[in-house]
This record gives sequence, C-alpha cells and structure tokens, in this order.
Amino acid sequence: MWRAKLMQMESVWPALLLVLALATHAQAQRTPTISYITQEQIKDIGGTVEFDCSVQYAKEYNVLFLKTDSDPVFLSTGSTLVIKDSRFSLRYDPNSSTYKLQIKDIQETDAGTYTCQVVISTVHKVSANVKLSVRRPPVISDNSTQSIVASEGSEVMMECYASGYPTPTITWRRENNAILPTDSATYVGNTLRIKSVRKEDRGTYYCVADNGVSKGDRRNINVEVEFAPVITVPRPRLGQALQYDMDLECHIEAYPPPAIVWTKDDIQLANNQHYSISHFATADEYTDSTLRVITIEKRQYGDYVCKATNRFGDAEARVNLFENIIPVCPPACGQAYYGSAEQIAAASVSISSLAALGLLLALLYSR
Repeated sequence: MWRAKLMQMESVWPALLLVLALATHAQAQRTPTISYITQEQIKDIGGTVEFDCSVQYAKEYNVLFLKTDSDPVFLSTGSTLVIKDSRFSLRYDPNSSTYKLQIKDIQETDAGTYTCQVVISTVHKVSANVKLSVRRPPVISDNSTQSIVASEGSEVMMECYASGYPTPTITWRRENNAILPTDSATYVGNTLRIKSVRKEDRGTYYCVADNGVSKGDRRNINVEVEFAPVITVPRPRLGQALQYDMDLECHIEAYPPPAIVWTKDDIQLANNQHYSISHFATADEYTDSTLRVITIEKRQYGDYVCKATNRFGDAEARVNLFENIIPVCPPACGQAYYGSAEQIAAASVSISSLAALGLLLALLYSR
C-alpha cells in the first residue's frame, strides 16, 4: 500500500508543477495598472498639494512622476526624487503601492498637468494625469485699451482683458459713478461699445477685473471726444458808465482747443490801450475768454462778438455793451478815473444827487 501511494504521488507531481508554473507565468504576465490618481486640485499661492498614485502589478517596473506641459520635467523615478527643489518631496507606501508627491509653498509656475507613469517598455507606458490650478489675482493685459480720441458721432470700442485664475470678470464703470452710454451704472463684458459717441460721453472709464482673489485690478481709460465749439455767454447785456472799464465774458466748450477772437463791427480786436483779451483754460475742453473794454468811450458801446474755431467747426455769440449812468462794480470799484475835469465834476454831481435821493427815500420809509 505504501509503495502504491508513493507511485500515485509521483504520477501527480508533474501536473502540480505544471499548474504552479502556469500560475506563476500568468502572474508575471499581468499588465501593470494605475488604480488611483488624485483628482484635479485648485490651490492658493503659498499652499500645499499632494498627488497620490496607486499602482498594481508594477513591482518590476519603473514608476515616474512628470510635469507634462510644453516641455516634460521629470520629478521622480521609483521612490527617488529627481527634481532639485526643496519644496518637492516623495513618499512610497508599500502597503497600498502608492507614490505620494507633495509640493509646498505653491507658486504660480507650479500650475499645470502632472503625470504618474509606469514604464513597461520604451514604447509601452501606462499613464494617469492630474491637473493643478493655482488661484492667481487678476492682472489686466497690456493689449487692453489705454486711451481713445474719437470724433463726435463715430463708434468707440473699448477692450479690456485680464489673466488670472479663476477667470476674472470684467466690469466697466465711469468716474464718479456717472451713467454709462449703456444707460446703466455698470456693464459686464470684455468690450464696451458706444455706437455714436457724444461729447457728454468723454471722461474717465474704469475697467475692473475681479475673480475673488486679492483685491483685483483696475485700469483707467481716458476717452476724448473731438467736437465743434459750443459758446455760452453768462451776461449777454452789460451796462457801464463812460470812462470806466467793463469785462465781457464767453465760455467755450470744444476739443481740440479752438482759436478764439473778439470782434466789433467785423473788426478783430487786439490787446492795446482800449482792449485787453485773456483766455483761461479750465480743462482740455473748456476755455473762459474775457474781453476788458478799458476806459469806455462812446464809440465803444455796441455789440461784441466772441468767436471760436477748430477743425470741426465754429461758433459765435454776441455781448451787448450799453451806456449806464452809474458805474458798475466790479470792475469799476476802486478804479482810477481818467476823464476830464468837467466829466469828473458831472459824475460827482450825479453820484451826490443819487446819494441824496437815497437818503430822502430812507427818511420817508422810516416815517
């Protein structure tokens, strides 16, 4: 019996060895796989991120971590860190066959795609990717509009673009929260379009980029509108006594700044002993012009014309200077008197008479 059992085992043994060999061969032939890779990560600058890559059937193969954007950068091979950057570290957990790549003090340049790769042969590799996005504050691009000069009635288009993550939202506003040409206080979008620009649309526009990271970014865009002169006269009729000065004024709104002249009886006036002309620019588009008529004579009463001209057109407005008995202050107050002795005497009598009349009226009123 003993000998029979031994002979039976000897006949089975080759079959057992064959099964074991086949099982071992099958185990060796199993293709390595990546069973887990960390999902996409979104981090702040200065933060920390960790990528986990779990592999199976890869004990005999090399496992790499790479940063695979434009030019691949090898970070690790097996359990050895390759990159020379103290912010990077690598750990291997043999129980779960997991490689753990950690990056501390994240920088903007760390954003991109990271690849865990099992190298089976030079042409056969198993890979899995994970994306790292780094939150970045908005920065308005240089190709955004900086300033615009446009003619009245033309179309104006302002563009504003910004980098950053998440993608920034672009909002438009005007200085002092003035209403935009879109009839609203704010407008969201990369392009602000004005179909037919008016002179009232000129001024400073704000392009604001915001994505919730930091305080955002802002650009001031100056819009200048070219238009023909518009003249307003604060006092169209002025009276003044003989031998006194009087200031005639006109306010001009125009861009580009216009040439300004004063005329009387179609004759252009100039600075001399009879007239003094001054221009004061209060802004690029506003100019105040003053004509001082010096020591008025009879012939200087009448209509004066303020005229402004630029390449978009011209405008004019009239100021009438008429004779008054009583000197008007200012500019007559404290003014030296240049008349003859007879004129001075006559003026003195007139003023004395008016003063007496005023006193009489006051006495009557008091009763």
